[in-house]
Amino acid sequence: MNFILEAEDEKSRARTGTIETDHGKIKTPIFMPVGTAGTVKGVHQHELDQDIKAQIILGNTYHLYLRPGLEVIENAGGLHQFNGWNKPMLTDSGGYQVYSLSGTRKIQEEGVEFRSHIDGSAHFFTPEKAIDIQRIIGADIIMAFDECTPYPCEYNYAKDSMHMTHRWLKRCVEHINKTEGLYGHSQALFPIVQGSTYKDLRIKSAETIASFDLPGNAIGGLSVGEPAEELYAMTDLVCNVLPKDKPRYLMGVGTPANILECIALGVDMFDCVMPTRNARHGMLFTRNGIMNMKNAKWKNDFSKLDEFGTSYVDSAYSKSYVRHLFHAKEYLALQIASIHNLAFYLWLVDEARNQIEKGTFSAWKDEMVPKLSQKL
Repeated sequence: MNFILEAEDEKSRARTGTIETDHGKIKTPIFMPVGTAGTVKGVHQHELDQDIKAQIILGNTYHLYLRPGLEVIENAGGLHQFNGWNKPMLTDSGGYQVYSLSGTRKIQEEGVEFRSHIDGSAHFFTPEKAIDIQRIIGADIIMAFDECTPYPCEYNYAKDSMHMTHRWLKRCVEHINKTEGLYGHSQALFPIVQGSTYKDLRIKSAETIASFDLPGNAIGGLSVGEPAEELYAMTDLVCNVLPKDKPRYLMGVGTPANILECIALGVDMFDCVMPTRNARHGMLFTRNGIMNMKNAKWKNDFSKLDEFGTSYVDSAYSKSYVRHLFHAKEYLALQIASIHNLAFYLWLVDEARNQIEKGTFSAWKDEMVPKLSQKL
């Protein structure tokens, strides 16, 4: 993997770049649709490619390990072959899922014991196993195994967890250096900054992972319930430490406003389930604000779904029709809303890139952020 830094904003740390992988180039800043179990819910791969204009999607180590299982994925020739997506992919190591299984997991130095959310069966992940699984899945960018601490989190717990994450990172690096990819393309390992919302821990973690000199760096343990001010403060702190010549990936963030604010702080890559999860509940993001498509105000509104829309669904269907689909509990409602939201997120980061290149990003961001969060 290679990263080329291309343009920088004069009034913020926003920048543009290109990540080069064996499955294609990724223009940054970029939003990555989440395909946890090998699919972005409700969206065909050709729609991701042609209409939404996704450049990279995510899979998840924990979920794919449990279902369909590693044997199926390896027999298919890796996840690219299995799901028919021939562009770049990234896999999360499973650390966040281990965090979310707090009632059924046990963390120790060697790794994490947990029970499947599907059938209750017992499993054990080590840093080495997380690498082995991601070798079999075959994503272009893979994540080091870490512990994602909750919010709020006591200082001593956050400190001990951070140091364990660093020890696990060392094991991940040693193991990936001893193994080979299975499908003829390279895989880039990204380490993850932890440290909860404690400034000294975040700085220490950022310095430690930067010292490994890996192809890119990720920021984890945020967007787990902390106030937006804490999210921005920690991101600002970490981006000030992480090297400029490597892509910075802020995991699990966030709202459209979050994304623009964090681009301004120097983040290059984002992922979040919000555009698809909220779409399934009728919430649509637009450049003028948020629409709840179940509201009565849209019942007789026959205007296009989004007059400034960025996908074919925005001009193909009316607000009234989409509201009807939600109330009739038709699956098409979920698909239309998911396509719209993902296309909007990809438009947003692409427009941010354009504004950075033109030298107008900061003024544009300050104008956009208040509008993005208002309810229409």
